Amino acid sequence: MAVPTLVWALTILGILALLLFDFFFHVRAAHTPTLGEAAIWSAVYVGIAVLFGVGVWLLGGAAMGGEYFAGYITEKALSVDNLFVFLIIMASFNVPRADQQKALLFGIVFSLLARTAFIFLGAALVNSYAFVFYLFGLTLLVTAGQMLKPETATGRSANNVAVRLAKRFLRTSETYDGDRLFTIDKGRRVMTPMLLVMVAIGGTDVLFALDSIPAIFGLTQSVFVVFTATAFSLLGLRQLYFLIDGLLDRLVYLSYGLAAILGFIGVKLILHALHENHLPFVNDGRPVHVPEISTGVSLSAIAGILIVTVIASLVSARTH
Repeated sequence: MAVPTLVWALTILGILALLLFDFFFHVRAAHTPTLGEAAIWSAVYVGIAVLFGVGVWLLGGAAMGGEYFAGYITEKALSVDNLFVFLIIMASFNVPRADQQKALLFGIVFSLLARTAFIFLGAALVNSYAFVFYLFGLTLLVTAGQMLKPETATGRSANNVAVRLAKRFLRTSETYDGDRLFTIDKGRRVMTPMLLVMVAIGGTDVLFALDSIPAIFGLTQSVFVVFTATAFSLLGLRQLYFLIDGLLDRLVYLSYGLAAILGFIGVKLILHALHENHLPFVNDGRPVHVPEISTGVSLSAIAGILIVTVIASLVSARTH
């Protein structure tokens, strides 16, 4: 279903308005959000995402609405995995609690920009080359396997390539100056460690985009649905960080649940690729008649896996 340009424009303006609201009313003045504040605004952003999905369902049809919710739930679950890495980054750089909000908001904005670029690139590839579904499917299956390794949780550290280059070529002060990016040190204007924190978050956001974009393309090929589900899953991530950072270590089976979801979507992509097959060395270049997984089944499977994962994690944490 083609989405009118006006709808695209209004949606983008709405997302920009939410980001600006977040900055001017919550992030501009450095402070540590209370648990109540984080809970209220997390609920508000989830509510906005759900209302938008209801609008997609009513105006775009049940199939498009189902694809949006399946994509949103998947991306939201993957964004929780982002929070583990954000915690590692904040701890590695000893970022003061009250100054973490600006770094998180930067991470959200950078992630949105990076993923938007990947979305349009992915859409161009999908529309031009059907074999890309094979590549996306295999990528997700490999990623799912890597998530099952014990060392994966610490594999994406704060010391990525972007940070190493920044440390080498950028002069920064030894201490923070609030949430400022620049300060005066020994009479010279230098960058603060906050800049390195933002580089670290930006670098990991690119890595996460490589996982999440193929995942959502496995649920829908609508660029509008992919973009909006991704954007709304990122909005409110800052509040979610302060709401559940004390609970993240209790989600001991989260990596297994995410691996199951990515594996499921990977299989779905490969089945779709076989159904649309044009590769000459597969069935002589003819489509392979295999069952395809519907959006309803995908939504049910993703939601079911997440529910089982969370319940199993909480029960395990309570018994230990």
